[in-house]
Amino acid sequence: MASYSRFVFASPVSFAQTASTDSRTLQALLAQIRQLRMDLQASTVASQRVQIILYRLQLQEGTVARVHQRVDEVHSKLAEARAGVQHFASEVERMERALYETQNPADRKESESLLAARKGQLESQKAAEQDWETKEAESRQELRSEEAKLAALQEQFGQLDKILEQSSRQPPR
Repeated sequence: MASYSRFVFASPVSFAQTASTDSRTLQALLAQIRQLRMDLQASTVASQRVQIILYRLQLQEGTVARVHQRVDEVHSKLAEARAGVQHFASEVERMERALYETQNPADRKESESLLAARKGQLESQKAAEQDWETKEAESRQELRSEEAKLAALQEQFGQLDKILEQSSRQPPR
């Protein structure tokens, strides 16, 4: 009858070891979950920063494009004013030569009147030229300023890209 009395005895040490191992496993899993949560939060923040910088880059590129267009328009107006100055200057010069050669007093009086009008137009064109030169200088300065802002954002984006690239190469913790 001794063959039927097999009992399995478990020592309290084996239960304690199992409980201790389970506790360590749970602690390790909790630590991993916490780390994954922190990594996910960091990834979300990085993603949001990338989106913000990209949005700012797009806005700044639009601003630079608009200011560049304004510079082109002002430059075109300046070229027109300069052409007007050249036109009226040559008209004044031509009329002065004609006036010098005119002998008839009636023709001379009419030429003097026309010459005075052309000189007025020339002065008006010179004033417009100066205004457009000022506007061109201001718009070029604004363009340089906006381009510097764009370059700073591009640099910031490049740095963020490097940081993200480096963090993606780091071995998991």
